[in-house]
Parts: sequence; structure tokens; C-alpha cells
Amino acid sequence: MNITDTKNAPAAIGPYSQAISVGNLLFTSGQIPLDPATGAVVGETVEQQAEQVMKNVGAILEANGVSFDRAVKTTCFLADMADFAVFNEVYGRYFTGKPARSCVAVKALPKGVLCEVEVIAELG
Repeated sequence: MNITDTKNAPAAIGPYSQAISVGNLLFTSGQIPLDPATGAVVGETVEQQAEQVMKNVGAILEANGVSFDRAVKTTCFLADMADFAVFNEVYGRYFTGKPARSCVAVKALPKGVLCEVEVIAELG
């Protein structure tokens, strides 16, 4: 197993890694809209927050030598399913390869954010 630790994505805020790779698969931890430099939440709208989430996911993918087109499965968490359409617009600009996906509304997310995304990607 290889642990991802890049300064270009937010540091883990608990006892976990940004991502772990095993064999030819990369499993990212859920990414929320934090500024990697400050740890502060970025944006007030789901659109703004989703953009930051995608930047964070992209940084983790890049640190592992891959891009969004290598994603095979994503799990998306929304604080409010009413934000689905707006979130989906941002998501669709990044995940153009249309990986398998689950998207669910949850009661609450860390730091009160509006969205979170985790990814499984193929390496190589």
C-alpha cells in the first residue's frame, strides 16, 4: 500500500490518509472544500464548494500520476439534495469519462460544508 500525502490538497483532519493505492487502484478519502494552504472552507454556495472539492480531488489524482478520466467510481455526498442539479453541473465538467457514481444526501458533513466527493481511480 502507498499513502498519498500532497501539500496541494488539504491535509487529513483525522486519523486517515488523503488516499491509498493498492495494486492498480487508488482510493481517495472524501474531499471537502478546504483550502489546502489554510484549511479554511472555500465558498458559500454548493457551486463554489464543488469547484474547490474538484480542485482537491484533482490534486490527489495528479499526485498519483492520473487525472479525472481514470476515475472508475465516485461517491458524492450532498447536505441537501435540492443542490443536485448545480452540483452535477460542476461534477460533469471534471468527470467527463462518466464513472460509476452514487450520490446521496446526508444529515451533515464535516465543518458544515455542502458537498463531499470520494473517488476510486485506476492507476497506470
